Amino acid sequence: MYPIIRNRRLRTSPAMRNLVREVSITPHDFIVPLFVVEGQNVKEEIASMPGYFRYSLDLLSKEVKELWNMNLQAVLLFVKVPDSLKDNQGTEALNDDGLMQRAIKTVKDATPDMLVMTDVALDPYSSYGHDGIVQGGLILNDETNEVLAQMSISHATAGADVVAPSDMMDGRILSIREALEDEGFLHTGIMSYSAKYASNLYGPFRDALDSAPGFGDKKTYQMDPANRFEAIRETQMDIDEGADIVMVKPGLAYLDIVREIRNEVDVPIAVYQVSGEYAMVKAAAAQGWIDHDGVMMEQLIAIKRAGANMIASYFAKDVVRLLS
Repeated sequence: MYPIIRNRRLRTSPAMRNLVREVSITPHDFIVPLFVVEGQNVKEEIASMPGYFRYSLDLLSKEVKELWNMNLQAVLLFVKVPDSLKDNQGTEALNDDGLMQRAIKTVKDATPDMLVMTDVALDPYSSYGHDGIVQGGLILNDETNEVLAQMSISHATAGADVVAPSDMMDGRILSIREALEDEGFLHTGIMSYSAKYASNLYGPFRDALDSAPGFGDKKTYQMDPANRFEAIRETQMDIDEGADIVMVKPGLAYLDIVREIRNEVDVPIAVYQVSGEYAMVKAAAAQGWIDHDGVMMEQLIAIKRAGANMIASYFAKDVVRLLS
């Protein structure tokens, strides 16, 4: 006797498959990372990230207008700071006329309704390339949090909608939230990199910002890739301290973590599909070993299926072009 239930009935045509699909990708799922540099008319391709660029402020303005016209409505800003402005205290991070602060204003002037998120960490500003103040070879936690809180206020003053601390210092969400509240920024969101792992997939990003650590690694503050339950603890602590959105980083190799967190919390979850994930797809596709668009979409669907509400991805424009 043939089975009464035949699952293949729901796969018989594209129209049927579209009708019953559980997960879909839209432009509104994306946060677009943008790299900003000083200068005029600068659009530099990042060698290890084919098709991705650093922009000077004048071209950043054009880029965000293009993104808005593509229905991409959220950006995450990163800045490449000249070596001459780097020190161990992250002094330049608090410059109200610094590159980040001017980048925020540039985006808001060009596209007032664009959701502007900003990276909050000291590594782009640090002469050591670490996410915190260094003393005796150690990364100082509480002293770093004080700078991160002031950095967040500076970003909010410039017009940032959401600050995104990526440093993994203990207690920094509470420090930032209290500082924002004290200064009257009641509506400024915090997207916390809650489960940020000490991954080997960040290399191209560090090339983009010249922010590789000058000594050692980041394993004393970023999470051990072997740990699962720690991610839930970290995330819950950040929520308790005032995070509005929590993030898992990287993406594909940590989908079990995304699902664990989704099962435990009811706040929005972001996933960062990182530079190494992007670069591997681009490189393999360039060799003809994989189908670029097929793999790109499969990975993004997997991230969303695991429980992500939003995805920070260098593929955002590629996806929108494909969907349209």
